[in-house]
Amino acid sequence: MRNRAATWVNLFFASVIVVAVFLQAYFIASYAMGAGEGALDAHGFLGGLVIHGSELIVFLSALVAFWGMWRWILVNLGLFVLGTVQIFLLPPDEDPGSPWVHGLHGLLALFVLTYAAYIAWKDWRLLKTPALPPATAV
Repeated sequence: MRNRAATWVNLFFASVIVVAVFLQAYFIASYAMGAGEGALDAHGFLGGLVIHGSELIVFLSALVAFWGMWRWILVNLGLFVLGTVQIFLLPPDEDPGSPWVHGLHGLLALFVLTYAAYIAWKDWRLLKTPALPPATAV
C-alpha cells in the first residue's frame, strides 16, 4: 500500500457499504410488509446516494492507496461497476415489466455485500501489518 490514510478511507467506505446493504434489505422488506412509502424512500436513498457514492469513493481511494497495484485497483473498480449494473436492473416506474430480470437487482445486492466485505477484509489485513520504516541514506 502506498498511503495508509487512503487505505483507512477505503476500509471505512467498504464497511459503510456492508452495513448499508443490510439496512437496505430491512427497508425493502418493511416496505413489502406494508410499512409505506417512507421505507421505500429510505431504501432508495441508501442505495442511490450512500451505497453507490461509497462505491465510487472506494474506487477513488484505491487509486491513492494502491497506486501501481493495478490488479487491486481493478478489483475496487469492479465494485463500482457491479453497483452500477445493479442500479440499472431496477424497473422503471412507468413500465415495471420483466420482473424476472429486475429480480436480479436484489440478488446482486448479495454480491455487492460480499464484494465490499472482501475489500474491507483485505484493507484490514494490510493495515494490521506494521508500516516499514523510511529508508535511511548510507
